[in-house]
Amino acid sequence: MRTLINRLTATEPVITPLILRIVFAIVLWPHGAQLLLGCFGGYGFSATMQYFTTQAGLHPIIAFVVIILEFFGSILILLGLFTRFFAFASLILFTGMIITVHQQFGFFMNWYGNMKGEGFEYHLLVIGLLLCLTISGAGKASLDAVINKRINKN
Repeated sequence: MRTLINRLTATEPVITPLILRIVFAIVLWPHGAQLLLGCFGGYGFSATMQYFTTQAGLHPIIAFVVIILEFFGSILILLGLFTRFFAFASLILFTGMIITVHQQFGFFMNWYGNMKGEGFEYHLLVIGLLLCLTISGAGKASLDAVINKRINKN
């Protein structure tokens, strides 16, 4: 177990992953807050679960994981706590979004409102960011660095 935690929390004290974590959390947390809490014009947990399971056709467990991961995963990535795990889980989530919803609308976002849906360019950028965090770990000013230091000290 100690080896697994050591691998998950291993990181170098560099600033680049910190910047990626902050940007990711600033962008994704409000989306999670829409889904879970109904903030920023969102519908909240019950209505989102209803939509995901009926109209989007997601299994209830998958719908729940999507909501929880967007809200809490973004917070945990911001804090740098098990960043590799949550970045990889979010990477899978965004890949799933492309495959199940956005690929049919092509690459570009619907900037002018003349398409039936949104393309996947935004999702591809987020996947690139998450891939970097999965590889590098949390970097500077992270709880992962604190945990890893304590594990390696003993």
